[in-house]
Order: sequence, then C-alpha cells, then structure tokens
Amino acid sequence: MRITWTSEDGVWRLRLRLDAGEGLTGVVTDGQRVELATDTCHIRPPAHLAGGEVHPDLLALAAWTVAAPWTKGRVLFDRPISHALAAAFHDGWGVDAGPVGESPRAGGRLAISYSGGADSAAVATILPDAPLVHFQRTPHPRVPNRWTHYRSDVLAALARQTGRDVTVVQSDLEFLLRHPRPGYPEHHAVMAGAVLLAGPLDLGGVALGYELGSRWLGGGRYVHRYTPDNPMWSGAGRWGRLFAAAGLPLVLPAGGISEAMTMKLALGSPLREQVRWCLRGDGQGPCGRCGKCLYKELIQAAVERRPLRTAITADRPVAAKWQQPPPYGGQEMIEYGCAHVPGIETTPFARAAEHLQATPESTRWLERCYPPAVEEVPEPWRKEIEAFMSGTFGSMEAADTERVESWGRR
Repeated sequence: MRITWTSEDGVWRLRLRLDAGEGLTGVVTDGQRVELATDTCHIRPPAHLAGGEVHPDLLALAAWTVAAPWTKGRVLFDRPISHALAAAFHDGWGVDAGPVGESPRAGGRLAISYSGGADSAAVATILPDAPLVHFQRTPHPRVPNRWTHYRSDVLAALARQTGRDVTVVQSDLEFLLRHPRPGYPEHHAVMAGAVLLAGPLDLGGVALGYELGSRWLGGGRYVHRYTPDNPMWSGAGRWGRLFAAAGLPLVLPAGGISEAMTMKLALGSPLREQVRWCLRGDGQGPCGRCGKCLYKELIQAAVERRPLRTAITADRPVAAKWQQPPPYGGQEMIEYGCAHVPGIETTPFARAAEHLQATPESTRWLERCYPPAVEEVPEPWRKEIEAFMSGTFGSMEAADTERVESWGRR
C-alpha cells in the first residue's frame, strides 16, 4: 500500500494506491469484509484550525484507520514516521512501514470523540471540561450516496447545540466503501479528524464512548465472550499500541459500566436534549422505526422502569433477531431490559425474555463498575475517572467480576 496526503484550501486529501497482491476486498479488525469503491477521500477541519502542519505520525495514523483492511505486507507513506510508530505497525499487523526518521510527538489534553449518542454523552458527563470532536459525513464528489437516510447534518447540529467546546470535522471517507454499505473502513476512522487536529488542539489522548459490552463482553459483531485482549479497544491491543505510539492513547472512561448506566448518565445530564443515537431521525427526533431505536428504547425503558414505547411489532424485520434463541449481540442489555421493563411479555422482546429468564437480581452486576476498566485508563486521567466511578456506581464485587470474566462460557 502507498499512501499520499495533499492539502489544498484547508482540505486534506488522502489517496490510496494498492500494491501487487492487494485487492479491492479487505477485512476489518472485527472480521467484516469490505470492498473499496474509490481510492481517495477528504477530511475538512474547521477553517480556524485548517492549514497548519501535521506531524507525520498523525498523518500515518489517520491514514491507517482507512487503509488497514486492504494492506498486505508493507505500507509506504509520503513522509518519514517515527521508529516507535513503525514498530507498532510491525508488532500489530506484521506490516513493514516507512520511511522511518521522524521524532515521536506528544500532547497534553484529552478530547472526546463525540458522536452524540448516549455513550459519548456519558463520557462528556464524566469529563465535563474535555473538548468534543464530532466527525460529520459529507458527500463524496465521485461516489453516489446509497445511504441518503443517514442524517449526519442533524447529528452535527445537535453536537453544536451542546454548549461545549465542539470541533466539527467533515469527511467523505465513509464513501470509500462499496460493500456492505458506506461506513468506516475501520471503526477507528471516526477519530481521523481528531487525529489530524491533535497538533493545534494539543491532544495527548482521545476518549471514546465504548462501554462494558463493547470493550469486555464482545458486543456488536464480535463473538459472544469475554474479550480482555480486545484488539480494537484494549490499551494493550494492536490499535491501542498504535495510537499510543503516535502520542495519542485511547481512553475509555465508560469502559467499566454497562449501556444501561451510560444511558442513565446521558439522560440525567445537561446534554439530555442533544442525545441522539438514531441515524435516520430529523430535527424533530429519532425515527422510532429502526432497529437501533428499538434496542435503545429497551435500555431507556429499563433505566426509567417503565413500559416500552414503540410501534415496532415482533413481525417487523428489525425485530427478527429477538425472535430467535440467544446468544444476541449486546445480550447483557437484552437481559437487563427484559428484567426491568414492565409488560415485556407484550413487546418484541417477549421471546428473548422467555429464553433469558433474567431478573433484577441476576442483572444487578450491570449497575456497577468493572475495576480493570478503570485500571487500564492511562495514568493522566485515571484518578479523575476512578473517583467518578467510585462515587457514582461503586465497584463490582467478586461475584460480579466473575460474571464479566465468564461471559460467553455459560
């Protein structure tokens, strides 16, 4: 893989050139197969932060969040990178990266990669003084938009309404993908804007909203099991080591608490009116028809101890997976919802509830903090996050931690 960055009128343009033996189909860290639609993408910082020099390690890191699925054997950047970053490429991916010769970089501030969903709003609540960086999808000049229902303009507008220090970075990098749909080549590409702005913002770390399920329990597309060595979000995983080598370690302030607790934090915060997990809703609110709305409504109803409010029925395609036996993606939250939502037997989750047989007592561990998640927070921010978790949720006891660490083996 050969990677080139150019900048014009404050817009960074990334170009990928495949080497012999590299094809249009690649594999993401979590196993998803993806197909390239084009070889270029653009990242536009806000005008007041555009135009400055960017450390080569940061350019290389941002590019790698895009190019990693298709790279085999070597990656050649257009600027020398540090020995530390080259070593992280080799150790994590078995890739020879170069040229080498730049000095490492460092920064001091922690920023939040802010999507506007409940998890990132929870992190913003935990870190009330941290600036927010929001990544907004924009059209690509050469690729048709096959996902017109994604209202990135609404999400960016909500981020600007938080009253926080917000930087909105625009990019068309999601349109690099033809298959399965527009999206991030690697999940870490959502941080490409924060990475490129780490210099002018003096960033020494990026915080994300990944919670207990995503970090430790194999949530989403991962296998349903405890994953202490999670390659994407563990500080010791290959992505964690790569970001750290670029002077920008990953920080997961909510990594020890469940989605139910991030929902509780978000809805009880000053950001409540700006929280939006639905990608389809307009300025009036979430769409209420998609699978994500149904899943998050289950969690919100459980937190508020009220019946489900949804027009989605069990025969709808977005509810089909809950009509099957477990395991489920995000199963710990399905258990929590089924245990705490009154009248669950009349909802699309009725069959899941029958299978899971969850109770308030069996899900109580999801209301506490898993201690190893705090221990892996980088030292500059650990004490602040530890104090918040201790004062707000308390730590899991031995039986609780055993539930986490035996997840998927029962």
